[in-house]
Amino acid sequence: MLTILFIKNSEVIITMCGIIGYIGTKNAVSLVLSGLKKLEYRGYDSAGIATISNKLVVKKDVGKIDEVFSKIDVSNIKSNIAIGHTRWATHGKVTKENAHPHTDCKNEIAIVHNGIIENFKELKEELIKKGHVFKSETDSEVIAHLIEEEMKNKDFVNAFFECLKKLKGSYAIVAIYEKEKKMVAARKESPLVVGVANHGFFISSDVPSFIDETKKVIYLYDGDVVVINNGLKIYNNGVEVKREIDSVEWDAEQAKKGVFKHFMLKEITEQANVIKKAIAQDDDIIKEIVDSMKNAEGIYFVGCGTAYHACLEGSYIFSKVAKLHVNVCYAHEFPNYVHFLTPKSLVIAISQSGETADTLTAIRAAKEKGAKVISIVNVAGSTLVRESHKVLLQHAGPEICVLSTKSYTSQLAILVLLAYAFVDKLDEAKSKLKELIRYIYYLTSKNTQDYIKKLAEILKDSKDIYILGRGLQYPTALEAALKIKEVSYIHAEGFAGGELKHGNIALIEKGTPCIVFTSKDTESDIISNAQELKSRGAYVIGIGPKNNDVFDFFIKVREAEEANSICQIIPIQILAYQLAILRGLDPDKPRNLAKSVTVK
Repeated sequence: MLTILFIKNSEVIITMCGIIGYIGTKNAVSLVLSGLKKLEYRGYDSAGIATISNKLVVKKDVGKIDEVFSKIDVSNIKSNIAIGHTRWATHGKVTKENAHPHTDCKNEIAIVHNGIIENFKELKEELIKKGHVFKSETDSEVIAHLIEEEMKNKDFVNAFFECLKKLKGSYAIVAIYEKEKKMVAARKESPLVVGVANHGFFISSDVPSFIDETKKVIYLYDGDVVVINNGLKIYNNGVEVKREIDSVEWDAEQAKKGVFKHFMLKEITEQANVIKKAIAQDDDIIKEIVDSMKNAEGIYFVGCGTAYHACLEGSYIFSKVAKLHVNVCYAHEFPNYVHFLTPKSLVIAISQSGETADTLTAIRAAKEKGAKVISIVNVAGSTLVRESHKVLLQHAGPEICVLSTKSYTSQLAILVLLAYAFVDKLDEAKSKLKELIRYIYYLTSKNTQDYIKKLAEILKDSKDIYILGRGLQYPTALEAALKIKEVSYIHAEGFAGGELKHGNIALIEKGTPCIVFTSKDTESDIISNAQELKSRGAYVIGIGPKNNDVFDFFIKVREAEEANSICQIIPIQILAYQLAILRGLDPDKPRNLAKSVTVK
């Protein structure tokens, strides 16, 4: 039961793509093209659209969306039905042929797909034996040919249903057929949401693609199949079902860059407001989760990437504030530990998107053992929300940049609230966080950005950057390294200060940049580590409340005790952004990455 508390090559690459479809009374091509641009953070190696204008028309090519549609003029195509796709390769090289949409042999059926069809090779071999000719290397193309094969004795909709029965793997699929002004779609372990407008229906990977047109959404469940023509019907296991129409709490402006050149910088500067929203969480929800933690026999925090760093930070916070031991595990490794789980175990999953495949696998493994699952997640209606027993929504608003910034600090703030609530000091936690808000405004100000840009100019040609922290600052060091390497492509490595002497110091030579996080609790030991680095010729950057002679460059960040990492990560987020800009890179769309990893 779910309780929502609030409310390049042919190798496999673990990423995702963006899908959008529209059917209604407006110009579908322009709406789909506009939606694709808002989904480009989900994949940007190729793009395309398919529409029906007397006959099926498919336009696609390699490149980012603006590049593709500068080569392909679609402005003269008028239609009230269209589907679009922006791709990041999973199967098949980055070529025009492998770009979506894909069609059948007769070029009458077009599909777009996100996910992985695990049995596509077997299906493809069977279809080739039956005379089908394939144009691409992708797993996705088999879907179009399967529908075509089933239509030999079924109509379009029923052929789509039969096609789904033969697919193994994960998918979000949208399909159209030249001879019927009808759109069909399905989801299994891959995100898909319906937008309900007064002029028609959207179906998409994510809400920002259509938020300019409507805030009314239907969050689809796993196994849902959607049929849209003059109206909308949803089926699950062959039976028609009803899904509620929800309203998105944020508006279109929040999903736009506004005055900012990049979403990354916009989202960094939004963090003061994000902390405000974290503080505004319902006390009863916080207390319900705390009660679940108190009644549990074994608590596990699971997440991936930045969310894992929030989990690790949370374990330190709970140890210090609540004197509570919490186990921490990468979500993709968690199934190896389920042998310890019992019905009294509690798993707390942390995720921005709520669609991370590894995290979903972890919580499903936990539920099989009878464990209770609570999730801290930013996206309402996501799979993680629906599959958890209880949910705490972050309310951080849309995060469009591939790199996680504001959602990370939101997660940390919520963990601080939970830890203090565990010892009946929730008001004290809120007071501490409120004190930070004005300071976070300062940390994200233009003056701070300009100051950190000076450091970025020093580091922009670095080959390696090493980052040290102790205690609460150790997870901060890991997250700092991740931010730098994700967006600047400089190799960065974070490690615990105490590990310096156990091998890592061999990496230090004259001029090696080393960032050191300090706090009142760790000052003596971490400064000793900094001196060890300096004596080997390192260029030492200090981040913390007090400057020291050992630092070659210093960024002052006030002491915030258990909330130190909320403040200390912000200068690194800005540094990572500035490094990307100085190195001529797009901070919103780093290579080889996409916003949410929805396949394993």
